[in-house]
Amino acid sequence: MRILFVGDIVGEPGRKAVRKLVPRLRAQLRVDVVIANGENMAGGAGITAKTAAEVFEAGVDVITGGDHLWDQKEIMTYLPADPRIIRPLNYPAGAPGQGAFLLQKPSLAPLVVLNAQGRVFMPPLDNPFYLVPAEVRRWREVTPLVFLDFHAEATSEKIALARLLDGQVSAVIGTHTHVQTADEQILPGGTAYLTDAGFTGAQESVLGREIEPVLKAFLTNLPQRFHVAGGRPRLQGALVEVDQASGRARSIQRVNEAVPEPNP
Repeated sequence: MRILFVGDIVGEPGRKAVRKLVPRLRAQLRVDVVIANGENMAGGAGITAKTAAEVFEAGVDVITGGDHLWDQKEIMTYLPADPRIIRPLNYPAGAPGQGAFLLQKPSLAPLVVLNAQGRVFMPPLDNPFYLVPAEVRRWREVTPLVFLDFHAEATSEKIALARLLDGQVSAVIGTHTHVQTADEQILPGGTAYLTDAGFTGAQESVLGREIEPVLKAFLTNLPQRFHVAGGRPRLQGALVEVDQASGRARSIQRVNEAVPEPNP
């Protein structure tokens, strides 16, 4: 099974990159499943039904979230209505939605997609080092194919959780920092790992936001509005190939593709 993971989609430029590139990458890379982190895809903050429909139509199968998932009010009712959008599983009991989705496609083994959020420099959620392994054990009774988007700030926390889960999940891909790392690897137990998938959006920016307001904020310490940057976007992420029988990863490679310039 070949799984394309798309790093954090930021605003309309990120959605444009998904529209333009996901169909081509599906064919070119022989992709079976597309997972995308979409917590910033509605105007740079949160998810709406309209933006989710746009990326689903482009070929994304599952959307994962993070701390900005809740920034659009409609998500509170929309999230429970569409199980293909998941939120970090370590939010307290009673939070809308769910932290896992069982994806079933013809001719493919079932794949469980999990989403969890870190706690270092992040909101104090329930401890993922206890909750995620328990959730993994539960789903492995259904399928050996388990894919985790770990939405976290600290590199050490991402690496540590991946080491804890090595051999129990097919892949642990980090999100949140919007900076693609170069440490893709297969851990000894067969788990594919990448500290951060990067982001999908306008790269001539500061993490997808306009440069000048960010600089002004650092220079003056005064509040600024960080609008989504424009310009030609790129799609960043990772391609993971997994053995369907064992759930072990065979390979992982970074993906970093620009939206082609229009012909003059």
